[in-house]
Amino acid sequence: MYRTHHCGELNASHINQTVTLCGWVQKTRNKGFVIWVDLRDRYGITQLIFDAERSEKTLMESAKNLGREFVLQITGTVIERASKNPNIPTGDIEILVDSLTILNEAKTPPFTIEDDTDGGEELRMKYRYLDIRRNPVKNNLIFRHKVTQEVRNYLSSINFIEVETPYLIKSTPEGARDFVVPSRMNEGQFYALPQSPQTFKQLLMVGGMDQYFQIVKCFRDEDLRADRQPEFTQIDCEMSFVEQDDILNTFEGLTRHLLKTINGVEVGTFPRMSYDEAMKTYGNDKPDIRFGMAFGELNEVAQHKDFKVFNTAELVVGIAVPGGNSMSRKDIDKLIDWVRRPQIGAMGMVYVRCNEDGSYKSSVDKFYDQTDLAKWAELTKAKSGDLICVLSGKTKAVRAQLSALRMELAERLGLRNPKEFAPLWVTDFPLLEWDEETQRYHAMHHPFTAPKPDHIELLNSDPSAVRANAYDLVLNGNEIGGGSIRIYDKKMQALMFDHLGFTPEEAKAQFGFLMNAFEYGAPPHGGIAFGLDRLVAILGGQETIRDFIAFPKNNSGRDVMIDAPSPIDSMQLNELNLKLK
Repeated sequence: MYRTHHCGELNASHINQTVTLCGWVQKTRNKGFVIWVDLRDRYGITQLIFDAERSEKTLMESAKNLGREFVLQITGTVIERASKNPNIPTGDIEILVDSLTILNEAKTPPFTIEDDTDGGEELRMKYRYLDIRRNPVKNNLIFRHKVTQEVRNYLSSINFIEVETPYLIKSTPEGARDFVVPSRMNEGQFYALPQSPQTFKQLLMVGGMDQYFQIVKCFRDEDLRADRQPEFTQIDCEMSFVEQDDILNTFEGLTRHLLKTINGVEVGTFPRMSYDEAMKTYGNDKPDIRFGMAFGELNEVAQHKDFKVFNTAELVVGIAVPGGNSMSRKDIDKLIDWVRRPQIGAMGMVYVRCNEDGSYKSSVDKFYDQTDLAKWAELTKAKSGDLICVLSGKTKAVRAQLSALRMELAERLGLRNPKEFAPLWVTDFPLLEWDEETQRYHAMHHPFTAPKPDHIELLNSDPSAVRANAYDLVLNGNEIGGGSIRIYDKKMQALMFDHLGFTPEEAKAQFGFLMNAFEYGAPPHGGIAFGLDRLVAILGGQETIRDFIAFPKNNSGRDVMIDAPSPIDSMQLNELNLKLK
């Protein structure tokens, strides 16, 4: 045996026992006649002691030459520690070393393996195997494991079956760009890596599997952000003989279970909000409801005066910032500069101070009197001491701008407590959205989403008004899951493909296998997929998913550790019948 114990488990109850430990050298302290070494493994740190009075001379010499991250095996006696360390579980003891074996020497790491390191993100990604030795990264990966285990245990306990689906599949034109894989044995033909197992899980429902789940890798060749990776992990689920409420209740149960077992947080029934209500009230379809600042639409009370900026706007809308009247004029000017940034795109911002004496002072006092401003305060639910921030412009753009401002203010005011969890279902999304570039409708979710039953007749007369039997689960302003009730009737699926601009021939070529399956008794079904990376990050009190992935890509989609993507040998290209330009 390499070791009898881990470095994090020894305590005063083990005193006088002989133990063997393995691990990495965290640090050494050499006082000449005494040398202390902190030995680290995944489980913790144990202090070793080499004492000139009690240790052989050759052992002392070996200890003097130990460097950071050397890999050791030691055997020794557990003794009581003279200077105890209450901050670690092993702080009452140390090991008087009897024998030392250096299993492997190590170069000096390019950054310190400490909780607070001196290594920048790009450097740590290049040496990710060293970064994983640090507690923050190690603990995030252990945390992710706990979450996935709870997911598997919970779904298995309610009769879900985990089924693996293929990674080499057929490329489809809908959604994001596919990663494609050339086939050596089928010249000129390509597989695609799945953006999701969508059609396969529907086929499993046709196959009678009834309740399926899979923790699965998915791939999308799209622009990257801090919370997005070219490969990501989904908790993918599907159920047969269900309606929307069945699915919402089932996965509300899963989410509630995770919040309780992982975070110790009890959450009641999740509120539900329509897409239209979310857009009108918060300006986006994944609102953070941990705090207020709901939108107040001001057209009726702001467009009757001579202020041209408001009079020519499609929408005048504001929010009340709690305690915002304490902001200085300089602070407000910085806020105006913030909304004018190209990333936000607002032309400017009107503000109203709500004074403690009940009066109002605005940046547009020339145009509006106290009665007008009181109506603004009423519609934005502003109180004395608040600041009303007002934007105007095209409806879609100004809602997005005010939504961004709302989130920025919440961050500045400390209203987004990572230990507080506010889940929300957003329902009734548009089924289709118009694309000006291609001059045709696209599925807002995917082409297998069913319309609301009472909206089917609108498909021909007013497609943009059709609402989908679709839903997203939002947690703390982040979409953590989304799904829908699926189309399971061949005629309805053909109608949907027609509205998406597919010819019957194109639909058959792309999705004929699914249409054929529907002819053999497809059950009513629906499902949902959670983004595991994002879910784990939020449960862990963060929003950047990269910290919870063992080997993430950078913002350019590169793995700087293994230098991928990279060119391949010309012989491989020839085998695949590919040529580079």
